[in-house]
Amino acid sequence: MVNQVDRETTLCISLAARPGNHGVRFHNWLYDRYQLNFLYKAFAPEDITAAVAGIRGLGIRGAGVSMPYKEQVIPLLDALDPSAERIRSVNTILNEGGDLIGYNTDYLAVAQLIREVDPTLPVTVRGSGGMANAVVAALSDHGMSGTVVARNHVTGASLARRFGWEFSTETPAEAKMLVNVTPLGMAGGNEGGTAFSEAEISRATLVFDVVADPVRTPLITTAEEWNIPYITGGEVLALQAAEQFTLYTGVRPSAEDIATAEAYATEALPISN
Repeated sequence: MVNQVDRETTLCISLAARPGNHGVRFHNWLYDRYQLNFLYKAFAPEDITAAVAGIRGLGIRGAGVSMPYKEQVIPLLDALDPSAERIRSVNTILNEGGDLIGYNTDYLAVAQLIREVDPTLPVTVRGSGGMANAVVAALSDHGMSGTVVARNHVTGASLARRFGWEFSTETPAEAKMLVNVTPLGMAGGNEGGTAFSEAEISRATLVFDVVADPVRTPLITTAEEWNIPYITGGEVLALQAAEQFTLYTGVRPSAEDIATAEAYATEALPISN
């Protein structure tokens, strides 16, 4: 389904310790949909410094960046977009004529997904890793504040302090928006886990789980059963990839095409062109 590759083809890549197929399928499906002479390929770099130099030297248009490289690439770039500067984490590199600019489309995706959320809702974010930084930054920039809940006192307290939030090891009783940014509920050993108790979920008016594999985590299915509005990790994954696509190509795909590309990327829907 990818267009015929020739010498004019623009290459985009991803850099990950353990590359997956989501980005490859998502981007190439959209390239085909919009008849763009682009190709997307995943790589597992042996040397991240050399890999980033290759982006510049080979004229690669853009690169998705996964852990453990999101902070490591920063000194190798020429500039940071405010989305990456805000949290000192890069998940996207854009090559503008040899100048490499770092973005964080996770932040941009979360900001889109919460733009209609009442900023006065008391919010609790469970987790204190890299994605938690993007989530708390986006919530803060939306005018929200709340509590970071984490077992790691060092990273949890640091994250809370940086954005003027509270830190705790327990979910506050007044929490109305619950956000999970831990691996609980994720395939690969944590499928049955949930970041919040049934009592905590029952008091919530909005649930947000960033886990995308599977999309229907125990937290999301519980919220659905109790008619509590929710935001899924699948929505984050699709929107952040769509933001990358737009940065690389200058084309903003329709909501329908984003949904179809995401379905194809996750093999939830058979697509044939």
